[in-house]
Amino acid sequence: MRHLVLVHTGTTEYDKQGRIQGTLDVPLSEDGKQQAADIAEELSALNPSALYSAPGQASQQTAEVLAGRLSLKRRVLDKLSNVDQGLWQGMLVDDVKTKQPKVFRKWIEHPESVCPPEGETIAHARERAAEVLTKLGKKQKADTTLVLVAPYPLACIIRQVLSGADLGDLWHAGNHAGRWEKFELDKPAEVIAEVNS
Repeated sequence: MRHLVLVHTGTTEYDKQGRIQGTLDVPLSEDGKQQAADIAEELSALNPSALYSAPGQASQQTAEVLAGRLSLKRRVLDKLSNVDQGLWQGMLVDDVKTKQPKVFRKWIEHPESVCPPEGETIAHARERAAEVLTKLGKKQKADTTLVLVAPYPLACIIRQVLSGADLGDLWHAGNHAGRWEKFELDKPAEVIAEVNS
């Protein structure tokens, strides 16, 4: 049986401040580094065979901690860059809510229908994620577990591709950082386990 462990990148200072990070290259906070160490400890029992990471600094730092503790080589997947939030990047979520209340409400209720100014649609990000997951699935041997580190909100999109789950709230990364979920790739509609939720 093939499994994929989706690791949500550890917390950054932007997450703590309630800022929209998108593709901005922000490092892990001290809490994020501790989250990565805790995840590495928890994943050691799964004996993963491969480790992949999104290209952002926080994702790579999270993967670096995992690689060291799990004795794995990390590979960076450029197509898994975070969702480009365009002109909203760096803004406080509360500022977008105040300045653009209708768009904000639409983003919360139906994120697929909104494209941030000069940004990327959820559909485009989902397409990128699905392409990467298909390639990884073809490479993966039977009875192996691979680990994939991705930032928020891209991790929620990957989760949706793997399980068909609802996207959920795409702007409160701090609630999701430092978690991991395990999926059975041979039955992608079923989430096998969820940890640190």
